Amino acid sequence: MWRFQDHDALLFDCDGTLADTMPAHYRAWLAITSAHGIAFDEDRFYALGGRPTRDIVSGLAAEAGVVIDVDEAAELKERRFLEQLESVLPIDPVVEVVRRCRGRIPLAVVTGGYQSVCRRILARIGILDAFDTIVASEDTERHKPDPDPFLEAARRLGARPERCVVWEDSGLGIEAARRAGMQWVDVRAFHTPARQSTAG
Repeated sequence: MWRFQDHDALLFDCDGTLADTMPAHYRAWLAITSAHGIAFDEDRFYALGGRPTRDIVSGLAAEAGVVIDVDEAAELKERRFLEQLESVLPIDPVVEVVRRCRGRIPLAVVTGGYQSVCRRILARIGILDAFDTIVASEDTERHKPDPDPFLEAARRLGARPERCVVWEDSGLGIEAARRAGMQWVDVRAFHTPARQSTAG
């Protein structure tokens, strides 16, 4: 049971933490990478969890020696993801924490995704209005694993970093929380998304 007096705020990643979006994101990525002949397996995809779309596009293209219009590719990837939005479900144990805590302790979403896409995901799973603020990829210059996104959320909420708890599903996100001096909960301890490579 959470002791609310022990914490100033709870900070939640979105994709793979609040919403079971990662399989849909991976399918959207394959539409981009396969069109450019870029290998992008699921292990690599999950290892990059928390990085903004544009950063991933740029990195993959540079590694493969391929010239890509980064903005166009990022926009297409997000469009392919949003086409699958109706299939996205909440990760119930985490969403239940949000529902229990709303109005009792400040809550934020801290995502490497775009603000507009994050809001649509949260609306889809019925918790958009539960959060006091959303820090998205547009809101900081540096991203996970740098601590800046979590520190920005704490600043907005008037919370002390050492009294914030982060809920995350990626190594990069947990490293960002550690660097921010925050506690964390690793969602992977109780939720494993379906793998495209093992489907069917």
